[in-house]
Amino acid sequence: MDTTKSLEALAAKLKPLGLNEVPAEPNTYPALNPFDLYRSHVTELLAQSTGIDSKIIYPTLQRTVKTEHGDLQMAAAALRQKRKDMKEFAKEVADKFPQSPLIDKVVVTDALVMFWFKPEALTSLVVPAVLKAGASYGFNESYGFRDPADPSKGRKKLIVDFSSPNIAKPFHAGHLRSTIIGGFLANLYEAAGWDVTRLNYLGDWGKQYGVLAIGFDLYGSEEELVKNPIGHLYDVYVKISAKAREEAEKMKELKEKTEELKKEGKDTTDLEKEVQQIADDGVDEKARRYFKRMTEGEPVALGIWKRFRDLSIEKYKKTYARLNIRYDDYSGESQVKDESMDHAAKVMEEKKVSENSEGAMIVDLTKYSKKLGKAVVRKKDGTSLYLTRDIAAVSERYEKYKFDKMIYVVASQQDLHLAQLFKILEAMGYKELAAACQHVNFGMVLGMSTRKGTAKFLDDILETVAEKMHEVMRTNQAKYEQVDDPEKTADVLGISAVMVQDMKGKRINNYTFDMDRMTSFEGDTGPYLQYAHARLCSITRKVTAAHPDVADLDLSTAADLTLIKETQGIDLVRQLAAWPDIFAMTLKTQEPTTVLTYLFKLTHALSSSYDHLQIVGSERETMLARLALYTAARQTLNNGMRILGLSPVERM
Repeated sequence: MDTTKSLEALAAKLKPLGLNEVPAEPNTYPALNPFDLYRSHVTELLAQSTGIDSKIIYPTLQRTVKTEHGDLQMAAAALRQKRKDMKEFAKEVADKFPQSPLIDKVVVTDALVMFWFKPEALTSLVVPAVLKAGASYGFNESYGFRDPADPSKGRKKLIVDFSSPNIAKPFHAGHLRSTIIGGFLANLYEAAGWDVTRLNYLGDWGKQYGVLAIGFDLYGSEEELVKNPIGHLYDVYVKISAKAREEAEKMKELKEKTEELKKEGKDTTDLEKEVQQIADDGVDEKARRYFKRMTEGEPVALGIWKRFRDLSIEKYKKTYARLNIRYDDYSGESQVKDESMDHAAKVMEEKKVSENSEGAMIVDLTKYSKKLGKAVVRKKDGTSLYLTRDIAAVSERYEKYKFDKMIYVVASQQDLHLAQLFKILEAMGYKELAAACQHVNFGMVLGMSTRKGTAKFLDDILETVAEKMHEVMRTNQAKYEQVDDPEKTADVLGISAVMVQDMKGKRINNYTFDMDRMTSFEGDTGPYLQYAHARLCSITRKVTAAHPDVADLDLSTAADLTLIKETQGIDLVRQLAAWPDIFAMTLKTQEPTTVLTYLFKLTHALSSSYDHLQIVGSERETMLARLALYTAARQTLNNGMRILGLSPVERM
């Protein structure tokens, strides 16, 4: 991105409109964001006409939520002037506003001043900008530079820690949400120029792997393991856990019987032997011994564990690929070094962060906040807990990546755990490190189940949704026959359905998994977004089939955009102009719904325009102008969908 060239090109565009310089308030990007240009321009004019400092004016100019209320609006009270009657002041501001080559009209409602952009100028600036920028329209790499004025100082580094399933356990709804939201955040920051590392911190350590190894000896099948590692290991885990439960119940029963016989003065030797045998040779003890071998680095035990882990990761990679997710680092609890945990424990002791409580090490956080409570960092038997491991993991990651920011995408049930983690880091003297860590939380998915029982494997969920989409596609045989790979398209549509349903509300809200609702083409759903994109692709195909030479034209210069005069066309341009601003706002909200709400507004504006902006059959110049507009709309829709992690389809 050459900012100087972009600004020169914009200056050349503005000159014929009557502006000799590019309006640019501090920390704005008028060449990349039309709203930065317009806010800067209005700020300059208002500063001249009112004498108010531009630093006060600029932040008061907000993009309107509804285009019928103009393009920019400003509350008169926000200008911080000592005036009794704000309505009168708003009218005065509007009346004094000078003639402008970019602003059409200024309207006052109560104490609100609303600015309308001149349609022709806006169209001439926005449509070519979208077509020239293409796949990067709306994005701004300057946000990710350490120093936007000097890109040579490099990019800021971000780690996004997300998904984090447990090996051999179902990939449940919580992991699904973490995966979707984490993937979105990684895309978002990458488009903002950050150097992003996607990290998957697997649940891959602990006594349960001893349980799994014992179970595999009894119930495992090499063939099944290779074919479906996660599913097979889960089945094995369920069987061996059931056996462990049976043994625990049997032991309880035998102990109760022993007590009864002892009271009656009867011999209990045989019963006691039986209890001891279960204690010595049962699943629980075998698993404990097996995990001890793992922690001591015994090659055979570690080899089996590593095989389970590697096969599971291979399977996860295929599932993630379906969701457009990739990782730079598959880490996990197993990767955190004992030395790091010992070091963390030592620092906590030395700095009097931790204290001894009946043999266990605890951190009393109530002195900072009652809500934080007391956190156990080491159990009585000396074993470390998640918290110690997480503290050690932060410092290891910092050593490896020297990150500027690390985002944990974890369910809101873990709010306390992460708040404790960050506060302990701070108490240990790692204040800057704690400040660089952020928890992006989310609510629960309700009513999610699969046909295959209670285990919610992601593949099962995606399979079910893809089948449903395939059924819907088959209802239109003519269109169905034109799709190159119907199964692949159905899969993409199904994934879009799941992801869009997840992203529709604010992250923190719970939502109900509703198969019929999310696979519908009616209303604001994933399939509806995909349909909007496919329809725009179809328009281009129809035009180029009728006029093959159009395919070679550069529409940013070949189209006469002054021919876009209809209200519906202008409304569409106004939506396109907003995308870079929406992108900048999303970096603040970190909410997928910020992007999604915008994309639905864009698709609604598109739907309203089709009847009024006929392309095929209209005069050539009009056809090219409208094609340029629809091509810009398709590009913007595509860019927004990709940030969310969706794969836009061209036919369906």
